[in-house]
Amino acid sequence: MCATMTISFKELGLAQPLLQATTALGYTQATPVQEKVIPAALTGGDWMVSSQTGSGKTAAFLLPLLHQLMEANPNGKPIPGRAEPQVLVLCPTRELAQQVSTDAINLVKFAKGIRIATIMGGMPYGKQISQIKGANLVVATPGRLLDLSNSRAIRLDKVKCMIIDEADRMLDLGFQDDIEAIHELCAGRGQTLMFSATFAPRIMQLATSLMNNPGRIELASAQDKHENIAQTLHWADSVAHKHKLLSHWLSDPSLEQAVVFASTQVDSETIADSLRADGHEATALHGAMPQAVRNRRLQSLRKGQTRILVATDVAARGIDVPTITHVINFGLPMKAEDYVHRIGRTGRAGRSGVAITLAEHRDRSKIRAIEQYTQQPLQAEVIPGLEPQEKSRKPSHRPGSGRPGRSFGGKGKSNASNSHRQGQGQGQGEGKSFKQNHFAKPSGPKFAGAGKPSGPKFGGAGGRSSGQKPSGQKRSFA
Repeated sequence: MCATMTISFKELGLAQPLLQATTALGYTQATPVQEKVIPAALTGGDWMVSSQTGSGKTAAFLLPLLHQLMEANPNGKPIPGRAEPQVLVLCPTRELAQQVSTDAINLVKFAKGIRIATIMGGMPYGKQISQIKGANLVVATPGRLLDLSNSRAIRLDKVKCMIIDEADRMLDLGFQDDIEAIHELCAGRGQTLMFSATFAPRIMQLATSLMNNPGRIELASAQDKHENIAQTLHWADSVAHKHKLLSHWLSDPSLEQAVVFASTQVDSETIADSLRADGHEATALHGAMPQAVRNRRLQSLRKGQTRILVATDVAARGIDVPTITHVINFGLPMKAEDYVHRIGRTGRAGRSGVAITLAEHRDRSKIRAIEQYTQQPLQAEVIPGLEPQEKSRKPSHRPGSGRPGRSFGGKGKSNASNSHRQGQGQGQGEGKSFKQNHFAKPSGPKFAGAGKPSGPKFGGAGGRSSGQKPSGQKRSFA
């Protein structure tokens, strides 16, 4: 099928209340992952799915499962007030769990007899226990779910389908034992869906322990490109130099909202304080904050009240805000693959985005790891007046040399791309060797800002945040 062809949700045979909801949300056409996953999930069986960040995978699993719940209860009768869900969605982070729940709630607004509940840490037990009574679909983080199960506040033996979202992140965060324990608690289910950025060996091993002869749907490889995200690299001599580069980019007139990634919790607070002192509207977000504070700050971002969010990787897969036009890596990620998830916070729902990486010379090995993972060079640029003073040294590797892997050390793959600079008609970085001098030619400081949505689709979101969508804006599902 031609890559530009799409099919409608109506053609996928979804229940009328779901079609009403998608239409009301402004989406009628399925994304490629939705086009493949929805029919597969409706036929039953276990499925492993790999898709690019921002592809629309949340709706890809929610729509068929909600359809099945509606078919099982055609009259929309209320469910008895027991905590015995039929569908279970496991998420690695609280932010992701909240966003999946929000998406599910939006999709059942015209349906009867469907209740959605969220289980996650950082929130009062009593309130959550009350909410899960009578819920058909529960979205949960593993730890809190096991707590409630062990206290007999929820039973999982009636679960018919379990979804594991962001399986790679689950393993990164050490949830494998929890997932296997939950697997045993709902061992009688008939279907399991697992979503992951890659089908790496560790993911395949997990799938073997949880699934029965799963089918595979692969819509992304680690080398897939974010064609709509312009990616650049700026070398800096010091942290002070990085702050000057950061200030320059935050003054870009095309910037609507930006996420600045910091390496540590302390750094996120320090950078946010510095930006506020310079007159920028900035706030920090990291895992040490109480959940209520994290919720408020994500909501503020979503409503457009926060222009600049300075975050650790707790937010890398938990933010879905279409109006984020810029992602700036002030601190480099711990793992090369996280670079892809970071930059995936922009360029959502058919829009264009800008991703800037600020690196000191001591970071050369990390930059090489990112390039090896993505199989693409990061094109270095300079800003007149902010040029690095230290001369570049010739790197020892070409991007793509060495064996792919998952951590900084030159291993791995991911999704990333180089795009076009504003005012220049050539792609940046394509086909260029890492041996090229990274202190490249000067360029203009501005990139094309966020474009408009390309059409009525669930334009995909790789990460999600809590809260309602801003008035007058379309948001995507992932």
